[in-house]
Amino acid sequence: MHNPCAVIPVYNHETAIATVVDALLAQGLPCILVDDASSKFCAAVLDVLAERERVYLVRLTTNQGKGGAVMTGLREAARLGFSHALQVDADGQHDLQDVARFVEESRAHPRALICGYPLYDASVPKGRLYARYLTHVMVWINTLSLQIRDSMCGFRVYPLEPTLAVIDSARIGKRMDFDSDILVRLSWRNQPMRWLQTSVHYPLDGVSHFRMFHDNVLISSMHTRLFFGMLLRSPAILWRRWRA
Repeated sequence: MHNPCAVIPVYNHETAIATVVDALLAQGLPCILVDDASSKFCAAVLDVLAERERVYLVRLTTNQGKGGAVMTGLREAARLGFSHALQVDADGQHDLQDVARFVEESRAHPRALICGYPLYDASVPKGRLYARYLTHVMVWINTLSLQIRDSMCGFRVYPLEPTLAVIDSARIGKRMDFDSDILVRLSWRNQPMRWLQTSVHYPLDGVSHFRMFHDNVLISSMHTRLFFGMLLRSPAILWRRWRA
């Protein structure tokens, strides 16, 4: 069975979110909006969007962070009977013309996680672009593999069953550390992954919730936890890779 939807974490993106939802619905993809304790202005926009067919709204009373909102949306997608979920940012940075290509790749390979790796334009902040390379290296170390081409791009199609199995059995980062954390832990379980390049633009509404100091500390802490987790799992990881 392949029954996909889109999961969109939303935190004060009232300017861009309607454009994102319009584009996804136009391509036949139902949308699950996760209101991560947004302002009353954004909440009002989400209430209007939720009146549409095939748009579902989950509201969090306290801010959970991007990862917490995504995990809430993935659980809701499974509860509603969807088999796969396309994670999309609410700020318009992802190229939604690629939605059909990602969904078709998922349909052709339903067991695989379909991951985007970014092609940036001139709008990308250079500091964040260069900092990504340190995360790339740490992810390769922590997975004992070069399989993950980019762990920070949040444009990806999750097969819900194996993804929720990881979420329900591990402490996954709830904020900007989520995207890398979940990919490393899925890799430890030999989750099949396929990679498609996608254009990324920063951002439509000018709202970024990346906190330079705090989120970099969270990401560094995540890499440290994953490194020691890799050391404990390394015999099993290498054994599974050898058998495969």
